[in-house]
Amino acid sequence: MKRTKNYLICYDISDEKRLAKVAKYLEKVAFRIQYSIYYLQSPNAQEFLEIQEELKLRINEKEDDVKIYTIKNNGFYAGIAINLNDPFIIT
Repeated sequence: MKRTKNYLICYDISDEKRLAKVAKYLEKVAFRIQYSIYYLQSPNAQEFLEIQEELKLRINEKEDDVKIYTIKNNGFYAGIAINLNDPFIIT
């Protein structure tokens, strides 16, 4: 059986209008955990790519910070983070 992945999406948006657009969008596709943290449950590959693209359309990549963390083993452990600008790994 193929395992599904879950994600945490976190952001720091410098402009109030862009912040509102990102929050409004994420509230449609994910569950809000805290002010700027959302839980994305089991998107398929196409949905995941669409979410990344939609976020890119709503932010200024030079001023804003959006990270997508893979949740490993059905727990809230930080895995690989997808930075819309530059991927990195949290250890």
